Amino acid sequence: MSRFGQLRQRLHQAYATGRESVRTAREREDARRAERDRLIPEPVTSTEDGAVSTTSRDDADVPRGLRIAAAWSWRLIVIGLVGWALLRVFGAIRVVIVPLLVALLLAALLAPAVGWLLRARFPRTLATAVVLIGGLAAVVGTLTLVVNEFIRGLPELSSSASAGIGQIQDWLRDGPLKLSDGQLDRYIESGQNWINENSQALTSNAIATAGTVVEVFTGALLVLFATFFFLRDGDRIWRFLVGMFPVAARWRVDDAGRASWLTLVAYVRATVLVAFIDAVGIGIALVLFDVPFAFPLTALVFLSAFIPIVGATLSGAVAVLVALVDGGWVTALIILGAVVVVQQVEGNVLQPWIMGRAVALHPLPVVLAVTAGVVLEGIVGALVAVPLIAVLNTAVRRLSRRRPAPPAPTPSTAVPPSPTPQVPEAVVVRSTPP
Repeated sequence: MSRFGQLRQRLHQAYATGRESVRTAREREDARRAERDRLIPEPVTSTEDGAVSTTSRDDADVPRGLRIAAAWSWRLIVIGLVGWALLRVFGAIRVVIVPLLVALLLAALLAPAVGWLLRARFPRTLATAVVLIGGLAAVVGTLTLVVNEFIRGLPELSSSASAGIGQIQDWLRDGPLKLSDGQLDRYIESGQNWINENSQALTSNAIATAGTVVEVFTGALLVLFATFFFLRDGDRIWRFLVGMFPVAARWRVDDAGRASWLTLVAYVRATVLVAFIDAVGIGIALVLFDVPFAFPLTALVFLSAFIPIVGATLSGAVAVLVALVDGGWVTALIILGAVVVVQQVEGNVLQPWIMGRAVALHPLPVVLAVTAGVVLEGIVGALVAVPLIAVLNTAVRRLSRRRPAPPAPTPSTAVPPSPTPQVPEAVVVRSTPP
């Protein structure tokens, strides 16, 4: 064999030997990798049943329940921080937010009257002014009648209260408790001492209350101005707010806003009707049994009915207390029975029938909302808490809905489908939201 042939044979043997060594090394590496994958599972990225996925081997070593708890924990912390920040902002500008919420309720109450005048060809500004001035006159007139009757009947109630206190003392002395005159005197003296000790606190509270007169006056003016513009320019205000959202989201915001406004209007109308029926029922009982302050107590029942559950209970308790002081136990028990009957009819018949399923809420969130409103903003908070929950409930339900698919075209009017949905640039609101 020639030298060239020997060289070619050696090169061929060297290439075969190197190729075999590379193949052997690769097989050995594949075996080691398979053994490692068998001992340590690969990270899970997705599952068919929607379970929580992991993206690293460290996550794979953490139990699934602990991963879910950690995910919920940091999300709840973020939500809590956002809620805390919103509460701080609300507390800083509550002088503006609370009157706006009250103005929304008044606008929902007065919007039907403005609509009637508009259909009668009144100018929008004139119709709004007439309705607002008429409502303000009705409120002022009612308050004037209440104050006048209260002033006229106060001396009679004071004498009745003195006689009632004497009857209570006689019952404590001669009744089952058998208290002696010395014990009664000690209890009365303890009450007087408590009043004397807390007189400074009571005085400071009165001064603080007097200091808020300017704030209350400012809030009342803001309520009037906001109600006027909500009634007159509510449509334009709503279109402006909807236009601030992305084009693709405007239809959802418009639908949720219109549905929420209708819910608020239905809630206010139903609450006014239920409050009127409650006031008439309890007022008839007060007049029949000649209880003093029948008209002021009726007005109190009407106003307190706007605070669900809690308001009716408190106003009924005040009516029973006045009946007890003036007419004794029998009259008080009769008034208590009338209050209980009226409230049962309200809760079991009027509320479900008048309000309907559109604004029906479970009593538990109603009580929680009223309690939170009282803690945050007192009477005003209790007044706006339940309608706010009803509006948010409707808005969330509408926002979570999918957009209805357009009807399929008939063969005669079939058109090729558009590759992208056509969303209008401006949203026209046919109703009159605030």
